[in-house]
Amino acid sequence: MELFMSLAIGVLFAVGVYLILSKSLLRIILGTSMLTNGVHLLLLTMSRLKTGAAPLLGDKAESYVDPLPQALILTSIVISFGVTSFFFVLAYKAYQKLGTDDMEELRGDKDE
Repeated sequence: MELFMSLAIGVLFAVGVYLILSKSLLRIILGTSMLTNGVHLLLLTMSRLKTGAAPLLGDKAESYVDPLPQALILTSIVISFGVTSFFFVLAYKAYQKLGTDDMEELRGDKDE
């Protein structure tokens, strides 16, 4: 199972880097979102994919699953959702003001 997760992480990282290196602002935002999803899967895979009971005090289970990586990933998902939505609003306002989403044109003149 870790092999499939590693391949999925590699694909997410490759697509994310490819999108970040493009000129369109929307593709850059989607690329950062793909990279954060790849990091979430990487953290989950690094904590090992275990099966077991929930870590509750009343259960008499033989094996428990560590909840810390899941809590960290959940927090990171919420933060990345907020940052991505902020980036989309920022890109929309930049498009309204300047009329383009091309990064070369957004940079402005070299004389300024």
